[in-house]
Amino acid sequence: MKKFNPRIKARIRKSKIDFKKKLSAVSRKAKIVKSQANIKNFFDWVKGAELVELEKCDISEDPVRPELDNIFRTNYGRKIFGVKFKDEIHAVMCFAFTDQIPKSVEELDLFSQDAFLKNVQRDPNKVGRIAIAYTVWSKKKGGGKLIVKEVYKMIKKSNHLNRLVTLSPLTDMARKFHLRNGAVELQVNETTQNFEYKVIK
Repeated sequence: MKKFNPRIKARIRKSKIDFKKKLSAVSRKAKIVKSQANIKNFFDWVKGAELVELEKCDISEDPVRPELDNIFRTNYGRKIFGVKFKDEIHAVMCFAFTDQIPKSVEELDLFSQDAFLKNVQRDPNKVGRIAIAYTVWSKKKGGGKLIVKEVYKMIKKSNHLNRLVTLSPLTDMARKFHLRNGAVELQVNETTQNFEYKVIK
């Protein structure tokens, strides 16, 4: 009986290896199916999403500038936009409209007031030539990229805005986000950085 043991052991080893290979193949297939389902779900919600102007937002959700209240975000022609899908907001971006590029929130405030007061007598809906995005956040995967894309399209159609520039925090995360989404670096300031999405009309 002893002389059969090596053969039996070899068969057992082979069976274990075959089982592991089959298990690995099944696991790979399951991951592919799950990935395809995730992609389908992502594109389903992207196709149904729309850019809307908001009267207010939950500032506690803002990871960049939660200290700015809704009065600041809507005063002097400033606006809040969101990507909406099935009555839910999935991403938010806040803007100030200026004629100069700010290096700080204080300059953002002053420049947007100046642009508003210069244009309010003519058309309060056409304030400033530069849209300054000073905060953005996403509640759903892909929301941040989508809102950048939708805002870009909106500005491209505008007859008074000709630039889309950010006033971003001085973080590597903000840098990677904007560069990954097609922006170019304009300048690095003491506490902020500016990126620009080139608007081609």
